[in-house]
Parts: sequence; structure tokens; C-alpha cells
Amino acid sequence: MNPVQNQQAAPVTTAGIATLDELREHLQWAIELEHATLPPYLCALYSLDPERNPEAVEVVAGVFIEEMLHLALAANLLNAVGGRPRLDTPRMLPPHPRRLPHGDRGLRLSLLPFGPEALDVFLRLERPAPPGAPPEADGYETIGQFYAAIEEALRRLCDELGEGAVFSGDPARQVHVGHFRNTTGRLTSVTDLASALTALREIVEQGEGMGRGEVWDGDRDVHHPERDEVAHYYRFQELRVGRRFKRGDTPGSGPTGEAIAVDLDGVRPMRADPRVADHAPGSAIRVAQEEFNHTYCAVLHLLEQAFNGSPKLLAVATGTMYGLGAQARALMRMPDGDGMTAGPTFEYVAPESRRWSGGDQRRIVVLPDGPYLVYGQVPLRRKVKVVSAGNDALTWKTGEDLPTEETYALCRCGRSSAKPFCDGTHAVVGFDGTENADVRTYRELQHVHDGVGISAQRVGELCIHAAFCIGRTRPIAKMLDDTEDGDVRSNIMGRIDHCPSGSYSYALERGGETIEVDLPQAISVLEEEDGLASALWVTGGVPVLRADGRPLETRNRMTLCRCGHSAGKPLCDGTHREIGFREEDPLTGRPGEPAVPTERSTGQEEAA
Repeated sequence: MNPVQNQQAAPVTTAGIATLDELREHLQWAIELEHATLPPYLCALYSLDPERNPEAVEVVAGVFIEEMLHLALAANLLNAVGGRPRLDTPRMLPPHPRRLPHGDRGLRLSLLPFGPEALDVFLRLERPAPPGAPPEADGYETIGQFYAAIEEALRRLCDELGEGAVFSGDPARQVHVGHFRNTTGRLTSVTDLASALTALREIVEQGEGMGRGEVWDGDRDVHHPERDEVAHYYRFQELRVGRRFKRGDTPGSGPTGEAIAVDLDGVRPMRADPRVADHAPGSAIRVAQEEFNHTYCAVLHLLEQAFNGSPKLLAVATGTMYGLGAQARALMRMPDGDGMTAGPTFEYVAPESRRWSGGDQRRIVVLPDGPYLVYGQVPLRRKVKVVSAGNDALTWKTGEDLPTEETYALCRCGRSSAKPFCDGTHAVVGFDGTENADVRTYRELQHVHDGVGISAQRVGELCIHAAFCIGRTRPIAKMLDDTEDGDVRSNIMGRIDHCPSGSYSYALERGGETIEVDLPQAISVLEEEDGLASALWVTGGVPVLRADGRPLETRNRMTLCRCGHSAGKPLCDGTHREIGFREEDPLTGRPGEPAVPTERSTGQEEAA
């Protein structure tokens, strides 16, 4: 029986959810429930050799994607009734084996490689509610009965308090289909009882089927759109039996369609329920497990941000999750004794022990092979370079302010269709964001060129070739010979003030205090001559943290690469000029594709 298959008033039973606060508590439990399925499914997925078990990979991957959808739907439901979803909490990652949050104590979830034992757990987890099973708000026997209790409470509270009082949440916190891809399921924005029931129906039908006697969930197969999709429970049954369901099959008949091949020899023999503490500090396995846990907790952090005011970060969270696969498979290639391999442990890392994800102070964080994550509502705007008729750089013109969420992500790979914002494309294209910028300080790297009443300092490694230092006739290096003339000195100072990267700076005398132009804390999306897309100009001393947690030197001016091809990531080195990087293709109007960079030119040493 599908507990949310119609919208008729359900009879009132004692389901244990009596107040709006209790409803919010149970919807937080729903988030924890949906998340609890993810680590076991991921372990099974990563243990499969995709060449030897392509069909099993498709099944497990499809279920995992839909569980992510269910997690988002549960967060929408909680936000709709005025709650605050929590994901970055130790409650999400208790040690395995673990029980389902507030569920049947007889069910234990373990981290296992794919195989009969894992399938037994999955089938028990996704088991449909028996016909006539009552709603159960706590200690539920099946997930469907738990959601039936939530449905019952929603109906009753709307009758008692009115829909407006129940659905009091901020609609801007809802995530929708534009934020979540790779599923044929429906990501419903929840604003009232009808949309809440639609969201509940999506969760239950994808898990159990559309109703008694039905194995189908009403969607198309995410991997094979020409096929109808069966619910999670029956997909795992297909793998157990080795056949697909076909039209006319029922839960009683089981699958009688085409064969599905499962090669258990094509499964990595991961040790069950591994722990970091099983290995010595500094050992290869422990280091890799700790790295995985840092990444996974980054995903939880991003999901919490996405569900609490920054919904566009859902794409960043799912993109970051892509990186987990490579880390987990690397672990599963490490021998761990007795013919077993190591595996991911899914243990919680406290925010204070992480590299970057704690606190809300203004900062920019470079995500591994991903975007720039911007905290603290740093203003974002556009700036366009003003040039002469001969394309000589003159000044910067401030353009429009760009609306942002509380926390937002800026594209670093150059391939996003939503530039300057990240849309998760980095994960699809396999962006290599390895950071190799020189981390020495400006003072350590600078070359000093003295004039009269001015001492110019330059770090060539920071140059992005914006060309303010060249001028129409003479570069700064030549102008320093004539600095007895105050007008020449003033001209040099003005040019240096316009250098976005701070490659050039100046003092009034050698070793004196550097004089910096007064710039606000902001990020500017730069556009140069002829529509050329340039760097991200970070001003006002906004801190920038590398992916490994080490800070870059905080400076008044800094430029970050956004074409994806700098040789000094995350800093810009001017490669965008060589590849003709643009936000949009001038012919098609679609997002521009960066060209393959050629060997760097060496003829612009004085360009800033």
C-alpha cells in the first residue's frame, strides 16, 4: 500500500507527532534517515568493477542518486514548515554498523562490498510496507510507515492550525530541479499541503513502488529513458534473482524478463565496517581514509549550506561528491590483510579539525578540483577595463552588482554554463585544479626598482598581463629614469594602483611602507578589451585558503584564475588572453569553451 497515493483525508491515529515542533523534529529525522542510506550504497557502488558489472553499477548508482533526491525533498519539507535542516553534525555519521535513525532496532546498516550480504541489507531497508500497516513515527518497521506518520501529522496540523501557520518557511530556501540533475525524479518545491504530499509521494514511490501489486515507480529509468523504472526494492530484487521485471510481472511473480549478469569476482573485497583507528597514524591507509572523511564532511557542510539559504550550492555538493569515487577506489586497491582491501570509513571530522569549513567569517576557499567557495556575503560585481582607441589600458569601470546567496561558489574550471557561478560542470569534465602557485610572500619574491621619490616593487609571478604598466609609449621600468618629474611619478603611481593582481606596488623609498590604494572587500569579475573574460579580482584583503587549508598571503589585491588553465593555480597568470577565454561565444551566445593553451609567451614581462 502506498501511504501517500491519494490526497483524501486520512483517519486520525496515534502516530506520535502531535505538534508543529514535533513535526519539524521528525522531518529532521527524515533527513538523517535518507542520509543513512548513502554510505552503504556508496561502498557497494565503489566496490564494483564497472567493466565487469555495468548493470549492477547502474542499479546501485541510480538508487544512490534518488536517495540524494529524497534527502533534498526531506530538506524542502523541513524548510517549508519553518525548520532548519542540519547535516554537518556527528549525528549523521555514527560508527558503522549502525541502526536506521529512530527505526527498527533489528536493522543494522554496515559498510560492505557489493554482494549477497549487502543486497540482504538493501532489501530489508527498502522493503515495502505490508498492506494495512499503520503509520509509525518512531521505531518504524518500514520507511513507508514512517512517512505515512508524517503525512498524517501534516494533514492534521493543517486542519488544526491552517496551512499558512504550518507552511511558514522561506520559499527562497527551497531547492528545485535547476539545482539537482541526473535523475528522472521530481524535485518538488514545497510551499503548501498539496506540494508536501507530492514530495512525500515521490520519496515513497521510488522506494516501494506506486502501490500494492505495482513494482514500477512511475518514472523513466535514469540510465535507459526508454524503459519504465522499477522501485528501489524491486531493483535490488532484480540483482538478487538475475532478471529484470517486465510488464505483467508483480511483486508475487518476481522478475521474469531479460537476464542481468552479476559477476561477484568483479567486486573489490573491501573489509567490512573499517575504522580509521584500525591503522597506525601516518600509515598509507589511515592517511587515505582521513582524506576521504575530510572530503565527505565537506559534502555534508555544503549540503547544509545549500539547504539553509544557498540552494545553488547543491550542484557544488554533488560535484564534490564525484571526487569521493576516486578516493574510495584508491582505498579499495590497498591490501588490508587476509585477502581484503581497505575501504572508506565515513567518520565525522569536527569543524575545528577541518581545513576550511568552520565559521562564517569572510573568506574564499579553493575546493579540490572544484570552484571557489565564498563565505561571508562578500560583494560580487563586474568591472570592465576602459581602453584607448589603440587598446591602451586606462582604468577600470565598475559595472553591475551580481546577486548572490549567503554562501556562493564561483567557477574555476572555465566550463560552467552559469558563469561566473559554478554549476557543477567541473565534476563532469574531470577538471584538474591542482594548485601550484608559489606560496612565498610578496616581500620574498619582489624585485625592487628605485626612482626619485618612489621605489617600485614587482613580483612577475603575479602578473596577469592586464597591461596597465606598459603605457602607450614606455613601460614603468623605463619611466623610473625620469622620476625627478613629479608628473611622471604620479603617472607611475596611478598605473600601479590599477594593477589588479598587485604584481606592481610602490613605496616612497626603498624599504618603506607600501602604499596601497583603498579598496573595499569585494570580488570583481573582470572583462578586458573586446569582451575578453579575465580574472576574479579579489580586493580589500579577503583571505584566500588553498584546498589543503593553507592560506595564501592576504593582500589588498589578488587575481584568481577562472579560465581553468593558469599554470599557477589558483592565481591567474594571464593564460585567459592566450586562449581567448570568454563567458559567451560571440557567434552562438552560448557559454564559451576555453581553447587549449599554447606554450606561454615570454614577450610581456612588463605587463601587469
